Amino acid sequence: MIAAVLFVAVIGVALALLWTMQRRVMYFPTAHVPTPDEIGLAPVEPVTFKTPDGLVLSGWFMPASRPAPRLTVLVFNGNAGNRAHRGPLAAALNRHGLQVLLVDYRGYGGNPGNPSESGLVADSRSARAYVVGRSDVDASRLVYFGESLGAAVAVGLAVEHPPAALILRSPFTSMADVGQHHYPFLPVRLLLRDRFPSSDRIHRIRSPLLVIAGEHDRIVPIQQSRRVYAAASAPKRLVIIPEADHNDYELLAGNELIRVIVGFLQPLM
Repeated sequence: MIAAVLFVAVIGVALALLWTMQRRVMYFPTAHVPTPDEIGLAPVEPVTFKTPDGLVLSGWFMPASRPAPRLTVLVFNGNAGNRAHRGPLAAALNRHGLQVLLVDYRGYGGNPGNPSESGLVADSRSARAYVVGRSDVDASRLVYFGESLGAAVAVGLAVEHPPAALILRSPFTSMADVGQHHYPFLPVRLLLRDRFPSSDRIHRIRSPLLVIAGEHDRIVPIQQSRRVYAAASAPKRLVIIPEADHNDYELLAGNELIRVIVGFLQPLM
């Protein structure tokens, strides 16, 4: 009897710790951001914008060298690093005449606050409000690009504010599905606070959709990206990058990735 009680107590403590610490397992922000010059990124305009709860967040805006009309890509990062790690993507898109806004969520890139689903939702709305308020940005020609966790953020924003086009790289069906995949021995679906249910939302989006996934993604199983694509009702295209894993350069700024993105956006350019 005593052993059973101790076992239940240990399990209870373990689950309580998981409940308390889960966001540290989910989000991996990097605070230090090198200057654009240090990573060879130019031209770049450092920008800031404010969230409804009073946080001031930072980002980088890369203007287009080509004359108007310009297409602007708003990039939503994955769950690790910060905007500097997406510099190669921004530079590659900019070389093709696209304006790019790289932003960091709360808690990332030296920003104040702590990441959470509701926080990232607020941050995405604020980033969009900032960029469409610029005189050199056409709100009707705004594209969302979401990477992994950022794909879920982009889907949520696209439901509220439809973009000219939506690009999802390595999207997952929901955070609960990803967590259960990696921790099948834990009651993830019962414990998870931040769920990001993309597959339940994406059918509401009518913007042209491009889904890109890595053939050998070990973080977000390709089956989940396929399910997100299948649930979408918008004009859509699915591209699988052969042999690519989640964090490979081919899925960051590889030639095939950029070729596919630029080709997808060409009718809008």
